[in-house]
Amino acid sequence: MKISLLLIFLLLLSSCAVSPPSKTSNICDIFDEKRSWYRASLKTEKKWGIAPEVTMAFIKHESSYQQGAKPERTRIFFGLLPGKRKSTAYGYAQVTDGTWESYKKATGYRFVSRRDFSDAVDFIGWYNNRSSKKLGIPKNNARLLYLAYHEGMNGYKKGSYRAKPWLLSVSTNVQNTANKYGSQFQKCKKRLRSPFYFLFN
Repeated sequence: MKISLLLIFLLLLSSCAVSPPSKTSNICDIFDEKRSWYRASLKTEKKWGIAPEVTMAFIKHESSYQQGAKPERTRIFFGLLPGKRKSTAYGYAQVTDGTWESYKKATGYRFVSRRDFSDAVDFIGWYNNRSSKKLGIPKNNARLLYLAYHEGMNGYKKGSYRAKPWLLSVSTNVQNTANKYGSQFQKCKKRLRSPFYFLFN
């Protein structure tokens, strides 16, 4: 009986899993495949003023669109055994436990999940909107927004990212992805907005 219940639970869990898009280099391909992601990205833009190309660039570089992404584990005993993970970051947006709780408290959202794409993009919108207001970062500057996202408000103010060449490189890549996604999105925005497009495709 216990084995049957376990199998049912695992089956339900696997059925809830969301696979990454088959093509991730073009935002139009992503939105064609993941229609709910398109709607969630537009909702985030309307609510927080963060464009879809910026939101999607963050998720691409944070989790590669992996629903249950987690940081790698450290290695112990001369690299032979897995140790603790480097942080509590989790999900599409790689949000740590403490920051997620701050988001829930600030927004009043109780039943949200880092594994849910809509919740993840809303978090990115909320955080970047906050960075823009408190740090004066333009909402289309994905590079600076990402540095603040990674280092936190205080870390960004202190310029902690300046001592991390690898992070500066990643933030430039995020900006490049956002620029590319933005150009692509302009070409498919009109057809994606059509109420008939998703009905017949």
